[in-house]
Amino acid sequence: MALRLVSDFDLRKDVLPWLRSQRAASAAPGARGGGPGVLENNYESLRILNVERNENIIYTYKDDKGNVFFGLYDCRTRQNEHLYTFEKDLHVVSCSVNSERTLLAASLVHFTKEGRKNELQPGSKCLTLLVEIHPVNNVKVLKAVDSYIWVQFLYPHVESRPLAENHLLLISEEKYIEKFHIQVIQEDGNRVVLKDSGHLPRERVAEDFVWAQWDMSEQRLYYVDLKMSRSVLKCIQFSADGKFNLMFEAPLDITLSDSGFKLVNFGCDDLQDQKNLSKHLTLCVFTNHTGTLCVCYSPKFDSWGKITYTVFYFHKDYYVAVYLPGHLFHLLNIQHPDLICHSLFLTGNNEVVDMLPHSPLQSLSGSLVLDLCSGKLYRAVLNQSYLLQFLWNTQLDCEKMAVLHCVLSCGRDPQFLEAKLIQWISENVSACHSFDLIQEFIIASSYWSIYPETSNMDKLLPYSSVFAWDTEIPGITLVTEEIPLPFMKVHSFKGYWEKLNSNLEYVKYSKPRLLYDNSMVQKEWHSLISEEKTGRRRSMVYMRNIRENAMKVISNLEARNLEPRLTPLFQEEDNHQRLLMGLMVSELKDHLLRHLQGIEKKKIEQMVLDYISKLLDLICQILETSWRKHHLHPQLLHCSRRASAAEFTVFHLMTRILEATRTLFLPLPPGFHTLHTMLGVHCLPLYNLLHYFDNGVLLLTETAVTRLMKDLDNSEKNEKLKFSIIVRLPPLIGQKICRLWDHPMSSNIISRNHVRVLLLNYKKQPRSSMIDKSPGSVEFLPLNYFIEILADIESSNRALLAFEGHDNVDAKFVEEAALKHTTMLLGS
Repeated sequence: MALRLVSDFDLRKDVLPWLRSQRAASAAPGARGGGPGVLENNYESLRILNVERNENIIYTYKDDKGNVFFGLYDCRTRQNEHLYTFEKDLHVVSCSVNSERTLLAASLVHFTKEGRKNELQPGSKCLTLLVEIHPVNNVKVLKAVDSYIWVQFLYPHVESRPLAENHLLLISEEKYIEKFHIQVIQEDGNRVVLKDSGHLPRERVAEDFVWAQWDMSEQRLYYVDLKMSRSVLKCIQFSADGKFNLMFEAPLDITLSDSGFKLVNFGCDDLQDQKNLSKHLTLCVFTNHTGTLCVCYSPKFDSWGKITYTVFYFHKDYYVAVYLPGHLFHLLNIQHPDLICHSLFLTGNNEVVDMLPHSPLQSLSGSLVLDLCSGKLYRAVLNQSYLLQFLWNTQLDCEKMAVLHCVLSCGRDPQFLEAKLIQWISENVSACHSFDLIQEFIIASSYWSIYPETSNMDKLLPYSSVFAWDTEIPGITLVTEEIPLPFMKVHSFKGYWEKLNSNLEYVKYSKPRLLYDNSMVQKEWHSLISEEKTGRRRSMVYMRNIRENAMKVISNLEARNLEPRLTPLFQEEDNHQRLLMGLMVSELKDHLLRHLQGIEKKKIEQMVLDYISKLLDLICQILETSWRKHHLHPQLLHCSRRASAAEFTVFHLMTRILEATRTLFLPLPPGFHTLHTMLGVHCLPLYNLLHYFDNGVLLLTETAVTRLMKDLDNSEKNEKLKFSIIVRLPPLIGQKICRLWDHPMSSNIISRNHVRVLLLNYKKQPRSSMIDKSPGSVEFLPLNYFIEILADIESSNRALLAFEGHDNVDAKFVEEAALKHTTMLLGS
């Protein structure tokens, strides 16, 4: 299943055996708790009451006389402890223990004669008690009222020493919350008692609310009150000394009734009938240490056929899981809520839904989940192995994209997961029709590789290759809209609140779209290439800076990958790709420096190098994986034999990589085009090959052409290929390549280029009518005259010809080439 629930606690396994052993060890009649058979007959009464901040679990059970027992399970030591026994038949509403385990607070109600807990009719009482339990001593009644009361001790963040003062929250069904100040002292050694049990100071924390939630981990109280029929979410932060502050107010566009009352995570409520879930609204607040705040709300719904819920993102981060037992499991990417395809929606009879518990789950702080029905406390984690398996099996593009991002963003072993994803991509490169799979992987993986470096990176770097998703997702309707930001009520922030406030300020004042793109790099790159062809040059300082940027990227990449690569990449200069790398470094660095305030320039420079290195490394990894899978080796790429199916598969993959990077104008590893061209020559018939050349799919790099000229013989087929290649080369490269081909055709081309250079600035001079014939010269006056002119020009332009690379070509060479060409034309 996509969400794996790892059991941290199980009543049956962690408590029941201990209780049995305690009963068996009690030999005396009437000993506390009765005999071992008593518990077996009342197992259904064993239930969890509360999970405290230190994750200690408080539970209760009854004997056959109705006596109520309280116990505690320490999740750190894995030990149980008996806390207290009420020798009355009462029903426990709520219970909490202070951090030192010296005080226990509990609220209880009487049972009616019919054996059911009373409905708190007039005359009945809910008792809220404070008990000294170190050792068991006095009991103080805090409340005796006709409404339910819930209790919760505050837990300090520092537990290094016993506290002289404890703080207890009382939450009333009458819609108010009080905080009691409880001072304790030590008597007779370690005996802890109330200092002044007759007078416990109290203060009102909140009132007139319709919903409240307790965050045990962060000691926060969230509650909603109604102002002019508008729901307003508020948050109170408690500090270690018991003081508290109202941190923010946030209006919510939800409908809550003034007559309603709902508590979340104030202990563990009695299990509601699953059939009645649709009759109750659900509202939960989620936060994490990065400064995230979101609210999930589900109103009452009339049928299971249409279920509506709302998620408010005040700041976005990672995922929220939405689960309705037996009906749906949604994994919402709240980092990028605008793209519905980044969230996973599983409904109906999907095996993921079937494999999760079919009972209601209570979400506690962090990733803790409580199943009251089974008495188990789980820690929810994403099941990476299942997600990878799901990726191979699903047919929907939206699910492929959602799982791809989920694995990349939440993976605990990025290198392992990237290898698995690359394996899947290599074998399913054409499986997605709504988006380019290679593009999405490269962009997403590069983004998540540096995301932890700083917050708000989703505003500055592209996280997806798509900007909108228009394809329907079966069974899902999504509506997004802007919401008001919370109004912070304090001016000094620390920890979580500092991060949240910073995130909110960034959202408030930042421009809507600051995502980096390579459009400026593309424009500048084309400009530099054009200048190179025309012989113009930029300043040496500018070009040196670009080349140094590229060298830093390659060095950074090589430092991160110490294992040798099988694919023959990074074995040539490939100036054009290095130019693209260098330009991208400059442009991306400027972009981040403009918008990442307060971060050192050196750190930003390293982030840029890491990001671009990651882009290149991912391409290398995709190629390396396919290369190794098909057992290819550089020495196998001989054009004299027929290409194998494996080689054609790799060629197709490289073509798809080229398409993906070209659209985004991303750099490729030096040597990529050479390898791609060599495979193309090896795999494609001449007509298709020339079509790939003419349409820019294959590039005739100097390295690739040089190798072809050396490796191919002069068969008729290869002569056609060589000539077709030479005529497509730029003049300067073509002239160099022709020297490698010992063939009349190449001699003819060399001669033509030589003559063109000589005659470029030739001015006709008066000449003698007599022609000196050298021994062995041909009796062909026009040619003799022309060769003599060339020889004269050569004698006066030796320096120019040497600079142009004509040192091995002279008038004699031209004469021989002309005669050979004429002989070929005459067929003699």
